[in-house]
Amino acid sequence: MQIHTPEWVKHAVFYQIFPDRFAIGKQPQSCLLKNPTWEEWQAPPTMQGYKGGDLWGVIEKLDYLQDLGINAIYFTPIFQSTCNHRYHTHDYYQVDPILGGNKAFKLLLEQAHQRDIKIVLDGVFNHASRGFYFFNDILENGPNSPWLDWFKIHDWPLSAYDGNLPANYEGWVNNRALPVFNHDNPDVKEYIMEIAEYWIEMGVDGWRLDVPFEITTPGFWQEFRDRVKAVNPEAYIVGEIWQDARHWLDGTQFDGVMNYLFTAPTIAFTAGNRVEMDYVRNPSYDPYPALLAPDYATKIQALLDLYPWEIQLTQLNLLASHDTARLLSIAHGDRASVELSTLLLLTFPGAASIYYGDEVGLAGALDPDSRRGFPAESDWDRELLEYHRRLIAIRHAYPALRTGTYRTIYARGEVYAFVRTLADVEILVAVNTSTESETLSLDLAELGINIQSKQLFGTAKLAQSSGNTFKIDLNPRSGCIVA
Repeated sequence: MQIHTPEWVKHAVFYQIFPDRFAIGKQPQSCLLKNPTWEEWQAPPTMQGYKGGDLWGVIEKLDYLQDLGINAIYFTPIFQSTCNHRYHTHDYYQVDPILGGNKAFKLLLEQAHQRDIKIVLDGVFNHASRGFYFFNDILENGPNSPWLDWFKIHDWPLSAYDGNLPANYEGWVNNRALPVFNHDNPDVKEYIMEIAEYWIEMGVDGWRLDVPFEITTPGFWQEFRDRVKAVNPEAYIVGEIWQDARHWLDGTQFDGVMNYLFTAPTIAFTAGNRVEMDYVRNPSYDPYPALLAPDYATKIQALLDLYPWEIQLTQLNLLASHDTARLLSIAHGDRASVELSTLLLLTFPGAASIYYGDEVGLAGALDPDSRRGFPAESDWDRELLEYHRRLIAIRHAYPALRTGTYRTIYARGEVYAFVRTLADVEILVAVNTSTESETLSLDLAELGINIQSKQLFGTAKLAQSSGNTFKIDLNPRSGCIVA
């Protein structure tokens, strides 16, 4: 079958926002909270504390994101909830009032679209929360509730809060705060489909699906795709799958997944033995042991061979997320690891995703520390910010870096190089992860490469030797882009 994926995603640079931690609007917009008391913004985040970030603050930051080169935003959940992360959904039709409610979201959507910035929401459709109306009715009315078959009830009485008693219902990962939907119930299935359609009809540009592998009802995700695409054929559907995702990427379900299969080897190659193992074992996405260039090349080629090219171009590639420690902390504060990984991220096929704050040097260990408040401007790493801005601009300027073919041409020791080709345009990218300078010698004729020796990025020294030999002198722990 022919696979169709959204064209705009192939050219997207996403920015992942954890709404409670990105920005607080300067003008209070809520009639519900006149003088709220939030957890101090720069204090270490806690599991249950709110810092008060809202969508009004995101609206005020749209110019910043546009200047950075961002053209798509992925929000972790924004719907009404009693958790700062909002994966405990109370109402799928209401944006959390702390965030500004539906009013703020509609204005955000309008202003983002005016800037050609797409908006993707997080769909938590495997489970709801204890406060979700339909489940709360069961807690109040027991076996008399009309919603019994919406969840997986095992016995009576239910214990939603007292951990000394059996819950008697299925909670995701045995968490009684997260009652699991019974997706085999046609009414539940229809309810979720209508939620998906509702927000796409409002203008949302796609769904990121939380733990979609937990929903095993036959045909569920196929119908989800059909109904979302019927509203907007260009809507993006991306699943949270951490490993081999071929089952979901057959063209009938998702357009892509969060591509941790790119994340893992990229960190292992660029950070190497700097990786703090305590930060990557749980959750484990295997960014270790340290890789040399030949091993990295092997893993990247295996990844490129795993999915159809149309799917490769709409994968969501990332270096960190709300579920992982931040790379800066994983690499013990080594900025070069972040820079080299970012260079590889922004020159790889598929949509790139930057976790809020990574571009200004925000650190963070595992949850909740990886969800710190976005730093004050005085605390930004401006060189790192400019590094991101320049790389994003180059990606936008050269279509070959977005949809061109990918071919590894050199992988020895700690030096890795590849070429992206689109029509008659070829872009060469070289990376040196060593702490020593390295010289890369390439026979362009033998490799079938035709470049103009124009350095687009980096501080390497380029030289044409005798014949077709092209030399690149790479500084320690650096990279370059050459056209």
